Amino acid sequence: MVILKSGAEIKKMAVAGAVVGTVHREIVEQIKPGVTTAELDQFAEKLIRKQGGTPAFKGYRGFKGTLCISVNDEVVHGIPGDRVLEEGDIVSLDCGAIVDGYFGDAARTFPVGKISAQAQKLIDVTSQSLNDGIEQMLVGNRLHDISAAVQNCAEKAGFTVVKDFVGHGIGRDLHEEPPVPNYGKKNTGMKLEPGLVLAIEPMINEGTDQVRLLDDGWTAVTLDGQLSAHFEDTIAITEEGPKILTRV
Repeated sequence: MVILKSGAEIKKMAVAGAVVGTVHREIVEQIKPGVTTAELDQFAEKLIRKQGGTPAFKGYRGFKGTLCISVNDEVVHGIPGDRVLEEGDIVSLDCGAIVDGYFGDAARTFPVGKISAQAQKLIDVTSQSLNDGIEQMLVGNRLHDISAAVQNCAEKAGFTVVKDFVGHGIGRDLHEEPPVPNYGKKNTGMKLEPGLVLAIEPMINEGTDQVRLLDDGWTAVTLDGQLSAHFEDTIAITEEGPKILTRV
């Protein structure tokens, strides 16, 4: 069931979203060669709690981290640990927080030191695909207008869209209806209404769109070992247009 949010609920979600946005803004200074993914995770947890939030992912279905940290060919759901970031890596950080019973959820992919032109292009295109999807979040549009915009941006640049993982509704639960695929046909899917809050999250691959799950039961990687990038925001649909709740 799709749950529409009131204006008051969206304001509460904006508080949770701001906590997540602050993590992404401030963690940039921590991302450098030599840092471990566990150290990034600890930084994020402290900052979430300092702002009065609770890490949304820690303990979720047994997940051990505050952040999902995915490096290079890791697509999503990477587990923080003793991996040391190296010059030229790209690292995707997916962060969620709960404040007053409401969730915020956002992801960004960052360069580690100097990266290749191709890696930077992948990051830029994935970010742009998210923005293109958000532009379609208008009252009266269809859900898959968002999906088609993401897919068109990625494929026009020569990249592929991961189909095994999708965006989602969000509110008092981290994952609500409806699922939001990053591929689809324009003018299909449910009509977009005021009060619908979605987490849009393109996962874009350099090569094949196929992925496989590692033995840890969480980390998804590209089947061909090429790079993957991940961007996500929590966005409310309003009469005035899309309101991004996770950017500060």
